[in-house]
Amino acid sequence: MPPTLGAVLRARRLHLRLLTDDTRLDNRVRWVAVSELTDPTPYLAGGELVLTTGVRWQETTDLAAYDYVRRLVEHGATALGFGTGVVHEAVPAELLAAARELGLPLLEVPLATPFIAVGEEVSRLVAREEYEGLTRAFDAQRRLTEAALRGERAVVDTLAEEVDRWALLFAPDGELRHAAPESVADRSPALAAEVRALRGARRPTGVSVTVAGDSVALQPLGVGERGRAVLAVGGPRPLETHERTLVNAAVSLLSLELARTAPERRVGLRAAVLTALLAGAIDLNAAARLREALPTEPVVLALAPAATLQQRWPAQLAPHLAADIDDRVVVLGTADSDPAAGLAALTGGPVGAAEPAEYTDLPGAWTRAEAALGAAQRAGAGLVRYRDAPGGLMGLLATPEGLRRAHELLAPLASHRSSAELVASLRAYLAAAGRWDAAAESLRVHRHTLRYRIARIRELLPGDLDDPDYRAELWLALRVARDSPDAAR
Repeated sequence: MPPTLGAVLRARRLHLRLLTDDTRLDNRVRWVAVSELTDPTPYLAGGELVLTTGVRWQETTDLAAYDYVRRLVEHGATALGFGTGVVHEAVPAELLAAARELGLPLLEVPLATPFIAVGEEVSRLVAREEYEGLTRAFDAQRRLTEAALRGERAVVDTLAEEVDRWALLFAPDGELRHAAPESVADRSPALAAEVRALRGARRPTGVSVTVAGDSVALQPLGVGERGRAVLAVGGPRPLETHERTLVNAAVSLLSLELARTAPERRVGLRAAVLTALLAGAIDLNAAARLREALPTEPVVLALAPAATLQQRWPAQLAPHLAADIDDRVVVLGTADSDPAAGLAALTGGPVGAAEPAEYTDLPGAWTRAEAALGAAQRAGAGLVRYRDAPGGLMGLLATPEGLRRAHELLAPLASHRSSAELVASLRAYLAAAGRWDAAAESLRVHRHTLRYRIARIRELLPGDLDDPDYRAELWLALRVARDSPDAAR
């Protein structure tokens, strides 16, 4: 958090003198901006201590001084520091009167204090505040971890106290589960729509909204499944960086606790840990004991449709971490133990497996395992490993979402009465890199016929066929859609 104006004034070596009242000493100084412009506001972002010697103010009028201060206030400047002894022996009376009237703190910077010294002091204070903020965050994370031993309500209560905000915990069914403090429970109806959207999203991410003047951050809890719990943290101002770190820590702890205790999930601590690992929510460098209990890297992630595993959980999966996530049986084990082969033997397929990976790459391994599973389902295969999936990058695109996007791109052609000819012509044209003779020969049509068809395609498609990015998207869409039974041919 940036230092206060009062902290800057207390730096004795600067010899700064406050000329206005002391009612705004708690205002934060984000940075120091030195400017001799009569209007520096286009170069300000808000929160600055603006320093000037008034070198362009040979004659300061009441109106000029008032307008100058007014612009600083409107752009959110924290204070104005005026260097005396350079151009003006004292702070102009007109400037002081305007600052007092408009409520902008005005400091006198004596000749013996260079502006760079003020900047260095603010930099030092910012660094100290950041260090102290990190120290507080580490201490707060320890208290959050201790609270997790007492349950989810204790985590929410501790978080609300540490970040000085209110917090609401919504259950997987959308009902309010806990409010900290209890007096803010009546805020939950105003968040119902946002909570419902997060609960139903396939791959939700946190959102920030403004409700009744409060800035509210909402975070989904868990990974993969629909109907998830949601944590909402709100207050009169947005979260600072160290506060967001605490919220993320609370999200991880609550995700583990909710997954561990949910009776309908029938998952134990091992499955909860896997859920958090896939979300990238556990720092194993800071959890040495947990790392020792996990399979040795490199590890392999394998997926199968949940419906293909009839028994929960068979003994063959005991050596691995396993869970139901997003209608998938997810198994994680060492590369040597080959969990993918074991899962394929149990289910009969289809099974998709990512290549061996480190724990830090598990979120990416999830994507690659999904692509391999999609290839196994399309091919009717028992087990497909990502390295054997067709097309490399095409394997990542050949997913339900990729197929949906492909159909959207090709929809203007697919709805045309001559869709088969147009799609075939576009494919040949792109495959031949726009060479008319080669494309026409591959289609066994005259090049004038092909030119006519391509002209018609240009009219139907919303993008520019001469744009290489758009051509690449169309080519990938044609490749992805080609293997779909209902694709336009």
